[in-house]
Amino acid sequence: MGDRLKGKVAIVTGAGQTAGETTGNGRATAILYAREGARIFAVDLRLESARETCAMIGKEGGTCTAFAADVSVKSQVRAMTEACLAAYGRIDVLHNNVGTPTGDRNVLKLAEEDWQRIMDVNLKSMYLTIQSVLPHMVAQGSGSIINISSTASIMSHPLLAYKVSKAGVNALTHAVAMGAAPKGVRVNAILPGLMNTPMAITEQSRNTGKTPAQVIADRDAMVPLRGKMGDAWDVAYLSLFLASEEARFITSTLIPVDGGQSGKIG
Repeated sequence: MGDRLKGKVAIVTGAGQTAGETTGNGRATAILYAREGARIFAVDLRLESARETCAMIGKEGGTCTAFAADVSVKSQVRAMTEACLAAYGRIDVLHNNVGTPTGDRNVLKLAEEDWQRIMDVNLKSMYLTIQSVLPHMVAQGSGSIINISSTASIMSHPLLAYKVSKAGVNALTHAVAMGAAPKGVRVNAILPGLMNTPMAITEQSRNTGKTPAQVIADRDAMVPLRGKMGDAWDVAYLSLFLASEEARFITSTLIPVDGGQSGKIG
């Protein structure tokens, strides 16, 4: 256990994960935050999955509370914020990890209802959580908000709604960061590239008909750095830095974690 987040309270949305052999971004971040001294408020649509994350944290001696919420619904986001404050009395970190590519297609094949759901989950949810949590951070004069975007937002990508929603996350991050900076609240975005996480591999395997092993091999081949994808811990370690006082002079940034893949632009 470390102390980089000692005394801090962190909400992690999407703190559960899709079933799989590897660890998801939200779970890895919640665990790492707890290892560094934060008290965790683990939020997920599936309460049992959030509880699994809390159990892992508890086994390591950390503190975690599980909470079920659909963060694309305003009333549930408000309940999330109130429950965290009731449990811990403050909110120092908001890690926005919820997202989905499910149902996405190109512009000619994408159904309107899938477009709307992806926008709600990927973008509206972050607007709602920030809107709910930010006033409490402003009142205490400090806080760090970390939004999980994607390199799809800045690179060529075959799926429309996912790309557009994540580009919206980038714009949301910038707009909120500039407004919150005078109040002492920092807002940054992480842009993961190709990651070996359960959701990514399962979704692509389902969409392409390839086995998970084939999907992993194909994705590894596209990464410049050692020809191998990153994993959830790569995202979590950057999020830890951005949440900590080590990043006290950093706001309004969009930081890729992608093994150099976005370096191919241009």
